[in-house]
Amino acid sequence: MSHHAIIASQAGGPEVFELVSRETPTPGPGQLLIKVAAVGVNFIETYQRSGVYPVKYPFIPGSEGSGVVEAVGEGVTDFAPGDRVATSEGAKTYAQYTLLQAEKASRVPAEVPLDQAAALPLQGMTAHYLINSSYNVKPGDTVLTYAGAGGVGLILIQLLKLRGATVITTTSTEEKAQLARAAGADYVLSYDEVPTRVREITEGRGVEVVYDGIGKDTFENSLGALKIRGTLVLFGGASGQVPPFDLQRLNAHGSLTVTRPKLNDFLLDAKERAWRSGELFDLVAQRKLDVRIGARFELAEAGAAHTALESRGTTGKVILVP
Repeated sequence: MSHHAIIASQAGGPEVFELVSRETPTPGPGQLLIKVAAVGVNFIETYQRSGVYPVKYPFIPGSEGSGVVEAVGEGVTDFAPGDRVATSEGAKTYAQYTLLQAEKASRVPAEVPLDQAAALPLQGMTAHYLINSSYNVKPGDTVLTYAGAGGVGLILIQLLKLRGATVITTTSTEEKAQLARAAGADYVLSYDEVPTRVREITEGRGVEVVYDGIGKDTFENSLGALKIRGTLVLFGGASGQVPPFDLQRLNAHGSLTVTRPKLNDFLLDAKERAWRSGELFDLVAQRKLDVRIGARFELAEAGAAHTALESRGTTGKVILVP
């Protein structure tokens, strides 16, 4: 049996992607064969395709997706053919079929459409660990987060409001500001208003926590927005990496905390993975969490999907549908 997959034979622009026919794999011990329903497209794949991050070619991109279990390998007891699953920890998901280690699969409730399930794992579990584990947000906290209309931003705002926090966010356009407000943001600022407006909003105190996925361009303003003993969670570098930093400045700014987490360190075992994904999918099933799919493309249009993502014009999540 064969299936179609997207392959890059060399590094380059979106035009290097080709739709090719491949032999459908057989699941080995501990693996699931997934018939892919939808694929989450992420920035890391543009870096892998372009050669910024080295990969072995020919290369099939993709770590995120959803689908239905077609077959299980030896030793798999937690899943059976027909089960609906999603993951952010797969490989080669830009395809009609993909193999996945069973312990890295999350169950998708029947009430959650599979296209939404593909759009949730990476950004959703990122938002979950940020507000529960990097800094545990309490009701009444005031929080600053950037890129409020982005994939993480829209989910983060909703989870923060469910937690009872006051949310300040930033966007680059009025259209994006409207999306952030619709998600529940209390204040939507332009980037150049941080930290001055944040200080005004908090009557000079500053915020308990800043969630910063931008990095180099926002880091100084993030520090300037924090209250005494505040926490800066630097979880990405969309504008580039933060240069070396003098830790003594944390003392001078008011005994601040800075942490630089990554998702994999907050998915250490099946129990932790099930806790995070279970809470998120339950909220979607209960219609308390809206997952915005900003653009969808056919699998063969993977190059166009990358072009859209790299333009920074997309909101919410970009997905591929095989």
